[in-house]
Amino acid sequence: MTAGRPEEPHFPGLAPIDAYGNGGFRFAGMSHRGSLLCLPGGIWAWPVTRPDEISAETLSGVFAQAADIDTLLIGTGTEIWLAPAELRARLRAHAIVLDVMQTGPALRVYNIMVGEGRRVAAALIAVP
Repeated sequence: MTAGRPEEPHFPGLAPIDAYGNGGFRFAGMSHRGSLLCLPGGIWAWPVTRPDEISAETLSGVFAQAADIDTLLIGTGTEIWLAPAELRARLRAHAIVLDVMQTGPALRVYNIMVGEGRRVAAALIAVP
């Protein structure tokens, strides 16, 4: 199952992330256990649990909505991770700026950008 496809259950819209930790997130008055893929078309469960699982395939939802995204924030949990050159090149080909950081800072930046009405997406790995 690939996150970000319209037929999958998801939260249909943008919402700031209110809290994170204990293996999940809170947003829009709901709790979600696991990682999230936050796209212009909604927020989906994301099966990634470690940065080494991040790939063009696990980010297929981003590429499907690339026309509506200027910036992709990737929250890597508590780890530091450098995106592979191939992934960076593919995002650049879609005119998407990539910013990688740990999940806490990534969701804070995401919330600010959503509040400003910017064209942002976030792939956030849940932290314990």
